[in-house]
Amino acid sequence: MHFQRILSLCVLVLLLLTARAGAAENIQITAASAILIEASTGRVLYEKAADVPRFPASTTKMMTCVLAIEEGDLSSILTVSRTAAETEDTEVGAGDRFVLAELVAEMMLRSDNGASVAIAEDLAGSVGSFAAHMNEKAKAIGAKDTHFLNPNGLPDPAHVSTAHDIARIAAYGMKNPKFRSFVGTKEREITWVTPEKKRARMANTNRLLSTYEGATGIKTGYTNAAGGCLAASARRGGVELIAVVLGAADEEARFSDAAKLLDMGFRRVKAAPAYTKTDLARRVWVKGGKEGRLAVYPTEDLRLPLVDGEAEENYRLTYDLPRVIAAGVKEGDRVGDLVVSHGGKELTRIPLLAEKSVGRGLSIEGLWAYVLGLFA
Repeated sequence: MHFQRILSLCVLVLLLLTARAGAAENIQITAASAILIEASTGRVLYEKAADVPRFPASTTKMMTCVLAIEEGDLSSILTVSRTAAETEDTEVGAGDRFVLAELVAEMMLRSDNGASVAIAEDLAGSVGSFAAHMNEKAKAIGAKDTHFLNPNGLPDPAHVSTAHDIARIAAYGMKNPKFRSFVGTKEREITWVTPEKKRARMANTNRLLSTYEGATGIKTGYTNAAGGCLAASARRGGVELIAVVLGAADEEARFSDAAKLLDMGFRRVKAAPAYTKTDLARRVWVKGGKEGRLAVYPTEDLRLPLVDGEAEENYRLTYDLPRVIAAGVKEGDRVGDLVVSHGGKELTRIPLLAEKSVGRGLSIEGLWAYVLGLFA
């Protein structure tokens, strides 16, 4: 009898584990490719043909937005060229002048193709040169199966990405508050510099912002060649998820597919208690510095996603950080990385930044750091 009870208990545990492992499979996604990730770590929770190259349509504009924020001056004024004005599906005219931030909003909310061309020309001189910047950034982010030829995703046989790469780009962008503001805005008024006093109220093409609880972004896309595309994000209970679908049957299916993925994710994922920046801070020695020690902090707090009731101990946090650095470091310089791993696999690296600048000079600790550096 005792043996039978143990056997029954083992069978029950096995069934529960099987149900958990298969939780992500009991979902019908119509899109050709799809993926669901946890935003802060990039951990994959569901995937379907996620590494198959496909046309990304206007989800491409996420990368254009990233570069406009990082390489442009959002307060600068640019003039729309005839080439940009003649692009398919645009509301901007040749000679129109905009503050860059307004044109980025026009691109991300209305999904204006001409606006994206105007941004590309302003930042890089031509669409071709801008596409080269896009591809460089994609590789740096880890989107290695992506090749962009234009800033808007209009069809071209060689303009391709994958659901996984689009999720990587989305997760990267969502770490920037300015990007989050653009993609999380439901509607806003767009203002021209010239024609003077021209204004237009634009609603975001991503209707999940209005219909899905906790939605935070990000970008729609559709062409006949690409089908329905969507990068969607939402936050609940300290967990933020990103769902990407490419090649959905139509514009409606992309929203329902993404909502199903997000629903499934929020059922399965809970957030561990947060590690604050202070919790994760470390100190390094500064060789030849006016001060001999320097604190380094991560760029963000960290909440580890716990999937299907797993223990936090499944994660490993390590520091890729030199013991000694040279004086001359500036406040905000990247000194090393906090590495988050799960199951022996590296998930993400969080930059560790210098708390303050440390110039060259003499100090007891600086001399000691020099000695330590001889043996580092």
